[in-house]
Amino acid sequence: MSFPEPVSGLIGEENMKLTTILAASAIIASCSAAFAADTMTAAPPESWTVTNYYKQSVYDPEESKIGTIDDVLVDKSGKVTGLVIGVGGFLGAGEKDVIVPFTAVRTEKKDDKWWLTLDETKDGLKAAPGFKYDKASTTWVPEK
Repeated sequence: MSFPEPVSGLIGEENMKLTTILAASAIIASCSAAFAADTMTAAPPESWTVTNYYKQSVYDPEESKIGTIDDVLVDKSGKVTGLVIGVGGFLGAGEKDVIVPFTAVRTEKKDDKWWLTLDETKDGLKAAPGFKYDKASTTWVPEK
């Protein structure tokens, strides 16, 4: 059976479109499988959540509050490298943000409550270089 020229041309175009769609679907399916995230069956042992740090108070060795963690810094490999601590000010006004190494902040359990401590004084942190968050680069940059 043969079709008139306009109909056979249409069948050819539809066939080409269908072939293209099927090929694109196969490529997308194979890419999706290649980029599928690994999942875990349990949380890693000895792991803590960011909420154990973010917006938590930090105390000096004498248990005086010296600031609050305003941000948690993570490098490209996923390792937590630093903590941004807001010191001074009242209700956020006049507060200075400083960055300390993540390893400098210790966790202690007292009276069934976890405390974050830092071997530094509030005045020592106020004297440290300050940082401000730059929305354009989404990084913390030194204050001028």
